[in-house]
Amino acid sequence: MSAAVSSELYAQVQHFYARQMQALDNGRLEEHAGTFTEDGSFALTPGTEPAVGPAAILEELRAFMKQFEGNPTQLRHYFNQIVLDPQEDGSLVSTVYALIVQTRPREQPEIGVSIVLHDVIDTAGDRFRLRSRAVAYDQAA
Repeated sequence: MSAAVSSELYAQVQHFYARQMQALDNGRLEEHAGTFTEDGSFALTPGTEPAVGPAAILEELRAFMKQFEGNPTQLRHYFNQIVLDPQEDGSLVSTVYALIVQTRPREQPEIGVSIVLHDVIDTAGDRFRLRSRAVAYDQAA
């Protein structure tokens, strides 16, 4: 079993994720991309090369979000079962279950996809940032 993290650190990570996902869900893509380190990587689509650095991640997010243009669907990311494993360099390896809920006007919400996020969180400095994120889709298993 891995070393435990403090309740305070766990809550700080939850707060980081909440702000990060609210930025994404509300279309603040620059803010979301800014939660990655300068050399941070984001592997959104399995089997493709990850986007590296906030500018490339922003481009990847914009390309992905084009599919929703003109569509009134609201996406919400719900994180659960966050497991944090501290590393010797002070970073955290994080594994997160996530559901992405899609809500269309006057319709019942639907679960769009179920995913597992594999993150490395840089805890150095004045705020958390992601060194890497790889998305695994449960439907692809």
